Amino acid sequence: MLKYFFFGIGFVLIFEGLIYFFLANKMQAILEIFKNSNSDNIRFFSSILILLGLCLVYFTFKIYEI
Repeated sequence: MLKYFFFGIGFVLIFEGLIYFFLANKMQAILEIFKNSNSDNIRFFSSILILLGLCLVYFTFKIYEI
C-alpha cells in the first residue's frame, strides 16, 4: 500500500512541476488573479478540486481492484 502512496505523491509532484514549467511566463498574471479574488471563491474552487481528486482515487481503486 505504501508504494501506491509514494506513486501518488510522485505523480502529483510531476503534474505540479509541469504546470509551473509550461506556465512560467504566465505565473505572475495567474498569481495576480488569485490575489484579487475573494477568499470564498478560492475555497470553493479548491473544494471542487479536492472532491474531484477524491472521486478519481476512489474510482481508480474500485475499477482496478487495488
